[in-house]
Amino acid sequence: MNSLIVLRTLGMLLLCEAVAMFPSVVVALIYRENTIFAFIVSIAITTMIGLTLFSIRVKDKIIRYKEGFAIVTFGWLMVSVLGALPFLFTGAITSVIDAFFETVSGFSTTGATIINNIEVLPRSLLFWRSFTHWLGGMGILVLALALAPVLGVGTFQILKAESPGPISTKLTPRVNNTAKILYITYTVITAAEILLLVLGGMPLFDSFIHTFGTLGTGGFSIKNASVGAYNSVYFDIVITVFMIASGVNFSLYYIAFRRKSPAGFFKDVEFRTYISIIAVAITFITINLNGKVFDGVLQSLRHAAFQVASIITTTGFTTTDFDLWPDFSRAVLFVLMFVGACAGSTGGSVKVIRINLMFKYMKREVNRLIHPRAVTAVKIGNTPVQEEVLSGVMAFVMFYMIIFIVASLLLAVQGHDLVSSVAAVAATLGNIGPGFGMVGPATTYSALSGFSKLLLSFCMILGRLEIYTVIALLSPRFWKR
Repeated sequence: MNSLIVLRTLGMLLLCEAVAMFPSVVVALIYRENTIFAFIVSIAITTMIGLTLFSIRVKDKIIRYKEGFAIVTFGWLMVSVLGALPFLFTGAITSVIDAFFETVSGFSTTGATIINNIEVLPRSLLFWRSFTHWLGGMGILVLALALAPVLGVGTFQILKAESPGPISTKLTPRVNNTAKILYITYTVITAAEILLLVLGGMPLFDSFIHTFGTLGTGGFSIKNASVGAYNSVYFDIVITVFMIASGVNFSLYYIAFRRKSPAGFFKDVEFRTYISIIAVAITFITINLNGKVFDGVLQSLRHAAFQVASIITTTGFTTTDFDLWPDFSRAVLFVLMFVGACAGSTGGSVKVIRINLMFKYMKREVNRLIHPRAVTAVKIGNTPVQEEVLSGVMAFVMFYMIIFIVASLLLAVQGHDLVSSVAAVAATLGNIGPGFGMVGPATTYSALSGFSKLLLSFCMILGRLEIYTVIALLSPRFWKR
């Protein structure tokens, strides 16, 4: 493996992170907060390390698959470690483990928090906390590729290692152009939600924060009661729509723009499945809530739609404590934690396309038992899926469930109840945030042990990088020439 190109690329990434901290300094100046020094020191340290690494001279600039995996995994660890500095230097979080957990949760767009009273934090720190969602949503390395196409050839390996989904494709022949297209789309949708929230009466700062959480499908809020603190039907509807939109493969927006037609959305099998799952889940939960939790169909529909959109897109915003809902509704939400949004979106978890392929694969195997000589291909639409992609999907689901079970048992060994342990792992591995029990929407992760927080931080990174990228680095064969 070419370790020099890995270190140089990590240096560029840290320089991008240092630049990303500057808006928080502007926020601190606007609101006259005493956090400016903490951010300046954080920027200085991050810049110094970044410049040191970026100054490394490299002869071979080609980034192969090994370098791509190493850059993505170590990149996410480094930005999380250095991104935790503002929390520590401001004194908002005094524990290194807690600060690391909070930052990993931000960049991985999980939204799990250890802060019990978020409303007392300085606005500049709240801005940085939520901005990590926006940066991590599309991918911090995708942003780096878009801003600094100076790495040479082979950068598709970075895009492939960081992008969610079983198949990574380029929208244009040049990787940096693909990255720019994705981020332009991302930025336009971001601006649209901010505008709609402001027009509805939400303060500008609050609109930025909740838009970062929505588009990044992260879920950090500046209110202890999350979006429910506003008690606004308008805000609920806008955020619900944009959460669902953020769970769609972003390449479909570009294709629709190029063709000047939305028909491409409905031709996409994954999109149709995604919308169908959302519609069915909302219907079932609305029926279950009506008359039991809320009086009236419209109120039940409002909260059911919001929470279904929040969970399946792995955003994690809440309008009410869904942990108090009937068992059936909670069970539906728990299942959605393992479904996730579309590949190529900012959402986490398994992804709709994998769920779709898994069921088609199972159907084919049943048919093979009935008709042993039949040769049938698994298709997405009219396109046959390669066997290596199918085996990769099945292996991914197997890895996902094994990690889920082992991590749940490790939490349970720590003395946490089974429901909370299972929910905490499902919520962090799927990058969702709130779960059930002691990690429900009305509580935080602060009561967990230090070991549990580190374990769940690892789960968040595994979930965001979709397991293979990290698992590959843990294999001894990876490091052999």
